[in-house]
Amino acid sequence: MSDERIEKTKSTVDAADHIPADKKAALSAALSKLKPALEQISETHQEHAESIARLVEASAHEATRRKKRSAHLKKLAHELRQSVEHFEASHSQLVAFVTEYSAVLSALGV
Repeated sequence: MSDERIEKTKSTVDAADHIPADKKAALSAALSKLKPALEQISETHQEHAESIARLVEASAHEATRRKKRSAHLKKLAHELRQSVEHFEASHSQLVAFVTEYSAVLSALGV
């Protein structure tokens, strides 16, 4: 399910014609890096992986809206970073990718 969410999210990003191509490319690249990290974590922590994927999907949806709700997007990005904190020791790549994804969201004007 996480894989489907990430692919759906990438499609949403690609369809956002009001976002500059370089920012869409950065967001899509960050999503591509998150995908294998989520697959790995889902082997042992399925519920956490689903929760992280939902937050990624929601934050990307909010970031690609024509009329952004900055406070809501900041909240989602914060929740996403918090959701991976306890995986820092065991899944450091996931934490690094979420950090990169959050930075891309910030570059979009969060």
